[in-house]
Formats: sequence, C-alpha cells, structure tokens
Amino acid sequence: MTAVVDRRIVQDDVRQWRGLVVVGAWAALASVVLIVVQIVVYLLWPPPETTVGFFELLADAPLLGVLSLDALYIVSNLLAYLIYLALAVPLWRVSRSAVVVALAFGTLGMAAYMSSPRPVEMLTLAQAYATADPAEQTALLATGDGMVATWTGTAFDVYYFFNLVTLLVLALLMYRSTVFTRATAVWGLVAAALMAVPSNFGVVGLAFALASLVPWAVFAVLVARRLTRLAGERQRPSRRAAALRGR
Repeated sequence: MTAVVDRRIVQDDVRQWRGLVVVGAWAALASVVLIVVQIVVYLLWPPPETTVGFFELLADAPLLGVLSLDALYIVSNLLAYLIYLALAVPLWRVSRSAVVVALAFGTLGMAAYMSSPRPVEMLTLAQAYATADPAEQTALLATGDGMVATWTGTAFDVYYFFNLVTLLVLALLMYRSTVFTRATAVWGLVAAALMAVPSNFGVVGLAFALASLVPWAVFAVLVARRLTRLAGERQRPSRRAAALRGR
C-alpha cells in the first residue's frame, strides 16, 4: 500500500535538512566507488590467512596490512550510516515510528561494528613481534589470534543483522512512498535479503556478502540520484517568485 504524502510537505522537510540530504547523496556515490576499490584491493592483494601472515604483511607494508584488516570497510559503513540518516528525511512522513526503529537499529549496529575492527592493535602487535625474542613472539601471536577472532566475532554479527533490519525497514518504507521508485525499493530489499547470512559464516556467508554488493551498488546509485533531485528542487519556488517580482 502506497502512503499518500503531500510532496510539498516532503519538500519542506528536505529544505530544512538539505545539508544532510546532499551529504547522503554524495555518501551513496562514494560507497559505490569504495566497493570497487575494496574489490580491487582484495583481488590484487588477498588478505593473509594466519596471524603470522598479518604480522609479516604489517611489518613489510603497513598500509596494505591495515587495508587487509578492513580499514576501508570502516569508511564504507560510515558512508552507509550517512545514507540511512539522509533517507530518514524524505521517508519521515511515511511512518515516523518505522524510521525511528530503523535508525535505532542502524545506530546500534554501527556502534557494534566500530568496536570490532583491529587494524591499529594488529599494527602495534606486528611492530612488537618484529623485534621480539621467540618467547615474546609466542605470546604476541596468541594475542594476535585473539584480535583476529574478535575482529569478526559477536559484535560483527550483531552489526550485520542490525544493518539488515535498518535497510529492510527503509526499503519497505520506500516501497510505500511516492518519492522513491519501486525499483529503488526492490534493489534495497534484495540487498537486505542477501545480508541474512553474515560474511563470517564460511563460504556461504562470503558468497552472500559478495552477491549483496551488486544490488547495494544499484540501490546506492538510485538513492543518490533521487536525493540529489530532491535537494535541487528547493531552488525552484524561489526562482519563480523572483521572476514574478521582476515583472
């Protein structure tokens, strides 16, 4: 069922929050670019499979080592959060309660994720490992193993499922809205469905994670285009008014 909302009211909301809407549009485009960069980095420099491998990579090429520990994914998630905040503006009138629930899950999910990456800790351990004696290296490896385990542990899974809820609710609101196209909503729903299996759930999880990148990228582009248009429409009434005053 489509929620009938006066476009003038939505436009008033966008006008008041135009800065956030514009930031969300640019964040959507940047997230697509970042996906491409992450794929290229992953294909050209696959991450190590062991803690020793990470230590050696961090010692030889610190930047590449940090990137292999999902440093770019941190930025990617921050961009996704900005997209969610921006979408709340045009979707607010469809269902205030649903928007609040979506943003609550999104906030908690992003907070959970930000506690899981370990690039700085692993870099520090790698630097110590390079100059440590064998006994100290054993202890450092054990600590590193713990870091790798918590990197994609409980907090990561909480983020994954909470992010799914956020995207699912916002996509459903889009489907009911007259502001966004049905295609945008469908691409969002497909991306959310493919997030049902976290990427740390073995081969199946990795396959779902990779498959979700395509619908998310299409969704992000469509969202960016619509948010840009909504933000640009704010100038039209003032131009007409100025033309009338000049007559």
